Amino acid sequence: MDIVDRAIIFATKAHSGKLRKGSQLPYIVHPLEALAIVATITSDKELMAAAALHDVVEDTRYEIFEIRHEFGDRVADLVDSETSRDIEGVSHVDSWHQRKQAAIDRLAAASRDSQIVALGDKLSNMRAMAINYHQVGDKLWQRFNEKDPASHAWYYRQLVKSLAPLSDTDAYQEFARLVDQVFPADKYQ
Repeated sequence: MDIVDRAIIFATKAHSGKLRKGSQLPYIVHPLEALAIVATITSDKELMAAAALHDVVEDTRYEIFEIRHEFGDRVADLVDSETSRDIEGVSHVDSWHQRKQAAIDRLAAASRDSQIVALGDKLSNMRAMAINYHQVGDKLWQRFNEKDPASHAWYYRQLVKSLAPLSDTDAYQEFARLVDQVFPADKYQ
């Protein structure tokens, strides 16, 4: 079995029983979509595996050493670079801006490989956000820890800048379009 197949199975087991925020979709739909997006940019199977696994450490009981043991250093390092970290002494909710700024800064300085995995994740999230926003409007923001849409606009607009080295890809161009669609400049500065 190749590394992508093993990563899909591992991620499916890790996220078993979890649903995507605000929906009845099995959570695994998101990592699989991230993998599919990455596959439009590269045929590198380790990047695809990392995309499938990108939320395992952040959202399940698994730790990075387990990813390293099962999939090797490169995949583990890519997953680790995509894992959000809580800030010691600050609640998860209260640290939202700090964690997002750290992610923006990390991505701006990251390798192209790390940016590709991140773009798979961020575009998948943005696609879901655009669909959900179209369906429920401003009620969407109540699903998140950070309820202020202007904060989300700031974060996603900064991600567009941090991921600009990938502007030659269709995935990046779709991401930038969706950010502009959900967070129009005339509404969010």
